[in-house]
Amino acid sequence: QVQLVESGGGLVQAGGSLRLSCAASGRAFSMYAMGWFRQAPGKEREFVAAIRWSGGYKYYADSVKGRFTISRDNVKNTVYLQMNSLKPEDTAVYYCAADFSSSRGWQFARIDAWDYWGQGTQVTVSS
Repeated sequence: QVQLVESGGGLVQAGGSLRLSCAASGRAFSMYAMGWFRQAPGKEREFVAAIRWSGGYKYYADSVKGRFTISRDNVKNTVYLQMNSLKPEDTAVYYCAADFSSSRGWQFARIDAWDYWGQGTQVTVSS
């Protein structure tokens, strides 16, 4: 069993910054990757960023590349999402995810590639 708890969401003006955190508890010794998705009202959940736990390879959606940075603390079993130059279109509920079962052929942008999900944290960017 793994539990994911997100924090750091809030209201920010366009051009501002936020840092999201997601701490994993429970079984975390064999974690393959952690990542972030987001979902705006009335829209499907979309991939934002992912990081492989061993090696630290990073992956980003084109819409956030150059503005968002994903990082990890393997001691704390925590993943972060530094969000800079925020835009109103970044407004969404951001969900943390963890993967324990993937290896070869990992499709990080697919919802079904991930095993555990947090409850989400709201990010609202005003103009």
